[in-house]
Amino acid sequence: MLSARRIFDGEGVRVWDVACRHGAGRGSAAEHAGGHAIVFVRRGCFVRSADGVDAVLDPTVAYCMNPGEEQRFDHPHGHGDDCTSVALDADVAAGLWGGDPALPGGALPVAPALDLEHRLLLAESLRGDDVSERALGLVARTLEAAGPRRVASGRPATARARRALADAAREALAERPERSLVELARLLAVSPHHLSRVFRAQTGHTIARHRMRLRVRAALDRLGGGGAHAADGGGSVELARLAFELGFADQAHMTRVVRAETGATPSALRAALSDPRT
Repeated sequence: MLSARRIFDGEGVRVWDVACRHGAGRGSAAEHAGGHAIVFVRRGCFVRSADGVDAVLDPTVAYCMNPGEEQRFDHPHGHGDDCTSVALDADVAAGLWGGDPALPGGALPVAPALDLEHRLLLAESLRGDDVSERALGLVARTLEAAGPRRVASGRPATARARRALADAAREALAERPERSLVELARLLAVSPHHLSRVFRAQTGHTIARHRMRLRVRAALDRLGGGGAHAADGGGSVELARLAFELGFADQAHMTRVVRAETGATPSALRAALSDPRT
């Protein structure tokens, strides 16, 4: 009747593909929400009862869940429904909602642009991309309908503060590119959403893209300096090892990212950059 598949698992944020095939009629027993989440309806229509309030939910709205919240789902039609759930750790939810992890109740409007953003999030999650920043941005923009000041609280107020925050993030990533968005935000004492927005505004690209660019630079350095050459294996093994050491998912992932950044494959770059004296 109900199936949920986790399609992205990052630090502080997870994305679930949820399908319900309940027949028409009242839901069975009351359920209890397991954690903080915001749920976007992709298809279908159902009624959620929580804290004595009924909300009709369809693809034009989203709703929030909080840990332990008692809820019941009724189904006016027998066609089933599909949703995307973005689950948040308590501190991440609090950072998005003005310091309070208790997310708002009732239905939240989802404008066409947000609905498209939600579907892009789903597609990127299914491709295996790092969607932490897209997910947090989507949640923040949706929560702004219920409390724009709460979502905006904690945002660096001055141009100097925003530049300092972006610079501090770059310094931290230069030391350890594998730092996640949530880890960076904790280190810099800001919310992940605000860090993501400020960083993109200051640098012109996302933190995830910056992380990949640092890895590509490291790959170029290793390819040119002989770091990808091993005495006991062929080229494919060498590049696979390099991909692992630099934090790419695998050699194919490294090849895609390097080609996107440089227009050439790692093997071609190794031939072009290698010192003929080595």
